[in-house]
Amino acid sequence: MEYLLVLSVGLVAGVLSGVIGTGSSMLLMPVLVMSFGPQQAVPIMAIAAIMGNLGKVLAWWREIDWRACGAYCATAVPGAALGVRTLLALPPHAVELALGVFFVAMVPTRRWLARRAIRFTLLQLALIGGVVGFLTGIVVSTGPITVPVFMSYGLIKGAFLATEAAGSVAVYVAKVAVFRHFGALPPSVVFSGLIIGSALMTGSFAARHIVLRMSPQTFRLVVDGLILSSGLSLLWAAGR
Repeated sequence: MEYLLVLSVGLVAGVLSGVIGTGSSMLLMPVLVMSFGPQQAVPIMAIAAIMGNLGKVLAWWREIDWRACGAYCATAVPGAALGVRTLLALPPHAVELALGVFFVAMVPTRRWLARRAIRFTLLQLALIGGVVGFLTGIVVSTGPITVPVFMSYGLIKGAFLATEAAGSVAVYVAKVAVFRHFGALPPSVVFSGLIIGSALMTGSFAARHIVLRMSPQTFRLVVDGLILSSGLSLLWAAGR
């Protein structure tokens, strides 16, 4: 029953992420934390996220901006590795608390970034990538921050979805490599990640047909509602 619930949520999360560019981790993490515990949930989500983002990359392959992706990954990948090392040193309760606080704090942060019509350069993408990569290593997903960052570089629709997903694949591969190095990837975690990732990938492909139909206002409301509900549920889990 646990896997049936997680797979169902994973399919919905894959469609949502394929439409708005983010959301799969925020929707899945509360379910994964309650089903597997916070320390297993993070590497499971990392494996699943690779597959989910790979689905978006394959769906929009021709629209990837490789220069933007390369600039971001140059610092985001080592940043993510350092973030995972920090995460493994934290107790489970602190992980739940950090995830919840971070998700709730991202609502005003995303709105603050969206209100400022800032145009980022490749150098600025690289500088931001290190910080975002480190945070992603600790808190699973920083999608609501990378959304306005990549859009501020000038990417929209398919180009945005593909480029952000390609960068995320590199970051999550680095995370999984560090988890494996420190023995945090037992076979059960790998199996769970692959199963959940298959649902995310399926949802990503299904979302291609509706990706251009969502209005900007609906997009903002969906993202904020998802972040807030995920953050509050994780804070509830930390306070149990």
